[in-house]
Amino acid sequence: MCFAHLHWDFVWQRPQHLLSRFAQHGRVFYVEEPFIHHDQTDASFAHVEVKERQNGVKVVVAHLPAGLSEEAADAVQARLLTAFFAANTITQAVFWYYTPMALSKSRHLTPVLTVYDCMDELAAFKFAPPKLRELEQELFRKADLVFTGGQSLYEAKSLQHHDAHAFPSSIDKDHFGQARTPLPEPADQAPIAHPRVGFFGVVDERLDIALLGQLADAHPEWQFVIIGPVVKIDPAELPRTPNIHYLGGKDYTELPAYLRGWDVATLLFADNESTKFISPTKTPEYLAAGKPVVSTPIRDVVRPYGELNLVQIAANADDFGQAIATALHQTKDADWQTRTDAYLGTISWDLTWQQMVTLMQHRLQGKG
Repeated sequence: MCFAHLHWDFVWQRPQHLLSRFAQHGRVFYVEEPFIHHDQTDASFAHVEVKERQNGVKVVVAHLPAGLSEEAADAVQARLLTAFFAANTITQAVFWYYTPMALSKSRHLTPVLTVYDCMDELAAFKFAPPKLRELEQELFRKADLVFTGGQSLYEAKSLQHHDAHAFPSSIDKDHFGQARTPLPEPADQAPIAHPRVGFFGVVDERLDIALLGQLADAHPEWQFVIIGPVVKIDPAELPRTPNIHYLGGKDYTELPAYLRGWDVATLLFADNESTKFISPTKTPEYLAAGKPVVSTPIRDVVRPYGELNLVQIAANADDFGQAIATALHQTKDADWQTRTDAYLGTISWDLTWQQMVTLMQHRLQGKG
């Protein structure tokens, strides 16, 4: 039973990589945030919808009427979950949390094992609920294991839980390695001139839009391709120049074809509270696609990728521009490619998943 703040169909990332693997060995239910129907006010309207996804993952969504207080909405969801457990004969469940906020609807249920896979410092994100930190402390008390999405996050969370383990962003090498093979150019990217400097990911408060604007102004000869949904920020705030191309969100399966057409890939992250603990999955994904990478000094990119000289690190627009200029010739550097592939050979989502499973099995055996 996974309790998540991210929609399964939003962006394919850590939860989907891990839970689609669990689904090959048992039932997986992915409980999303509720959907509020503003045209409904009847309390009896509340119900659960189940959608089947990759490898048989079942996405569970509570549909609620409008007008409920936060406490009432939590109580309705708790009742719906209790009924759902009974209807599906769920008696020995592992609870896997991505958000502490889900405790409000699930703390009355008794799992055989509780895992907190802390992929982000959610309390630092824009519009984070005030009680998130308090609920996280409750989740630390309940959790048998805490996994973190990066080394920086591990250093923070290991002070709060006795059994925390760092599992930085991993890689589906075969998927992104397709970008090194002939693929048809996506129609919306095909007319864009080269050199192309790309970014994919959620376009939100973590993206350094000022840096993007400065780079585009300083280098009209480069085309900046931005792929991803715009969330939590006003699209009107995004820099608009002829050489910035916002192509919107794309399906995970489409990303290699877009990557193949880039000359340099970037991690254009701002230096703020929301990026202090991030460990971007896209770092190894860009590298697996064979693309040179330039990043702002995100700690979990600097260490290990910057220190191993696999990714260039730049903190301001001038340095970032110079790093891109260097990266445009990096694909001819056979030594860089060899060292990059050797490092990528040490990580995979299969390996991450198996290491997590081993820890879970040990904890279950310890419980008898």
